[in-house]
Amino acid sequence: MEMRECRLTEEFRTRTKRFAASVIRLFVQLPKNRDECLVCGKQMLRSGTSVAAHVREASRARSDAEFVSKLGGALQEADETQLWLELLREDCGIDPAMGLPIEQEADELIAIITTMIRRTGGKR
Repeated sequence: MEMRECRLTEEFRTRTKRFAASVIRLFVQLPKNRDECLVCGKQMLRSGTSVAAHVREASRARSDAEFVSKLGGALQEADETQLWLELLREDCGIDPAMGLPIEQEADELIAIITTMIRRTGGKR
């Protein structure tokens, strides 16, 4: 079976994988004895790691429609990750400095993914 060329650069795929890794590292640092931190942390972990998974899927998309759909999933997950980070900071009292780099990277990823979707013909 012949491998199809990736639609996304290795650099971008690696960047989203690093994003997922930073989310994992933050989750490990959260206090495990507080239910609200654990609930929000697990949600952040799920959505933050899903960004890289959706990007990986998009890189092998067979059509523009599939590409836009998978990137749309990554966009939603990045936005959701920001929500959980905000809740961790605002309602769980987590030090803002812990999540700030991840929030900033999520902002950048959202901007990049939105541009990719628009250039491919998606309406987001």
